[in-house]
Amino acid sequence: MTYLLAIVLGVAAIPAAHSEVTGMPPLQPLVEVEEPVYQYVPAENGADPMWCHGCSCIARIGADVFASGLETLADARPLNNVRWLFFRRGAGGWELQQADISGRTREPCPLVCFRGGPLLLSANPTLLTDPQAEGGGPARPEILRFDPADPKAPYDTLLPQWDGEPAFTEHSYRTFAADGPSGDFVLMQNIGASHSEWAFCDKAGEWTTGKLHWPPREDTSISPYGETLARCNYPDVVLKNRALHFCGAPAYNKWSRVSTMDKAGRQFGNRWRRLLYTHTDDITGQPFGEWLEIGNSFEDGGWLFPGDMYVDDGNRVHILWHEGPIHRGLRDRFFPDIKLRASYRYTQVVDGKIVLQRTLLEVGEDISDTTLAGAGGIRLQVTPTGRMVICYALTETDAGGRRVPRMRLMELSADGTTGEPVTVPMQYPMRQFFTATTRAGNAPSTTLDLLGVRAGDAHTISYARVRLW
Repeated sequence: MTYLLAIVLGVAAIPAAHSEVTGMPPLQPLVEVEEPVYQYVPAENGADPMWCHGCSCIARIGADVFASGLETLADARPLNNVRWLFFRRGAGGWELQQADISGRTREPCPLVCFRGGPLLLSANPTLLTDPQAEGGGPARPEILRFDPADPKAPYDTLLPQWDGEPAFTEHSYRTFAADGPSGDFVLMQNIGASHSEWAFCDKAGEWTTGKLHWPPREDTSISPYGETLARCNYPDVVLKNRALHFCGAPAYNKWSRVSTMDKAGRQFGNRWRRLLYTHTDDITGQPFGEWLEIGNSFEDGGWLFPGDMYVDDGNRVHILWHEGPIHRGLRDRFFPDIKLRASYRYTQVVDGKIVLQRTLLEVGEDISDTTLAGAGGIRLQVTPTGRMVICYALTETDAGGRRVPRMRLMELSADGTTGEPVTVPMQYPMRQFFTATTRAGNAPSTTLDLLGVRAGDAHTISYARVRLW
């Protein structure tokens, strides 16, 4: 049985990859740990602990697992009304190691790591001193360096050497990525709607900075605020041997069948209607290439969102993404012919060109009543031997008519074929989750470390450890 339901670009169908074909043992997940990490009080500032979708807030160095979190400050007003927390899982479970004693921020603070250390946390503290000040304001990107062998020890603060004085704010939409084998890392942080500032640091501590400019919009009338550029948010970024691969989503209010604002905008749900990719072969010396459209939802009014990305040793780029349906209220009132469907999708890019694109799983009207988790609900795990395993979340109706959340695994071969889906036998499946991803410097592993939100429990950030075989 295959879940490859749609194939485009004229690529011939390929059967699902089974263990008899690959010669590898089939997936046989074992859930070893499921436990809460911390409780979270909503900050009402437009962000939450899972908001940095393209980054990760969990890291593994050897046998130790670390996580970053958020604490809402009762004596501060939005937007800058949370502080970062830093946890380590010890013999007795999760223990708080440190918390920001003076800074306030708006967004979660992602982690990257290196196999012998250190462990780095991206912070973006506000420069406003009055905790009762409403709104945002200027901020200063910082990188905090922890010793994983002594996580309670004082940390070092690294400040990127920016070109000039970029106007950073509390809305960073930032990306934090690392190349584990090389010891390099990169921080990317948005400046308004014009571009992203990036700061690359090599293992020797030498900085290189620059700008990634957004592509122009072909039709500025369909932007959210009359913007002329397609700002790409929530990106997945891979840094490998100084090559940087970027895949993000810009927002559009209008689409092919909507030209007036009474049928567009935030009142009708998510507006991420394109998925765009670009890359440079050397972040320190070569410009980014042309922008490539991975997909769009202009025909059906749906939305797209990055899932995960991996670059294999042959420089083949593997991209996972989610495509969601048009807003039900808008559909029911104006566009009854459009089907409410969602899908998890997959694309391969080689040398800046799409060579393969297909749907992994499609659900919805006339197919099934299964629903997909959407943003933060599909990830890619890479093993030490280069095997790729997709982990994804969904909700199904069981034989008794109950709606049941589940998490599944599905092996992905280098040629784009997939194996049979296998249910992860979790007591508390997650609907949004981070992994200890190689994009954040983590070593490839047959252990899947998950940090996220359990279905039905939005205010608890939980951890799960799953062995793939």
